[in-house]
Amino acid sequence: MDSRLLEILVCPVCKGPLDVRKAKQELVCKACKLAYPVRDDIPVMLEEEARQLSYEEAAG
Repeated sequence: MDSRLLEILVCPVCKGPLDVRKAKQELVCKACKLAYPVRDDIPVMLEEEARQLSYEEAAG
């Protein structure tokens, strides 16, 4: 995924920063405990497409 795109993307719910998890192809908002999928190098920034993170996942 383009690093310039990652610099401007924020969580659509809280507008907070996102962490990249390349292994799972996700963008993670630790504040909201949501993981947004990345499909074919395109982030899907819809709350209804995000999966809820467990406490352990959000902390890591």
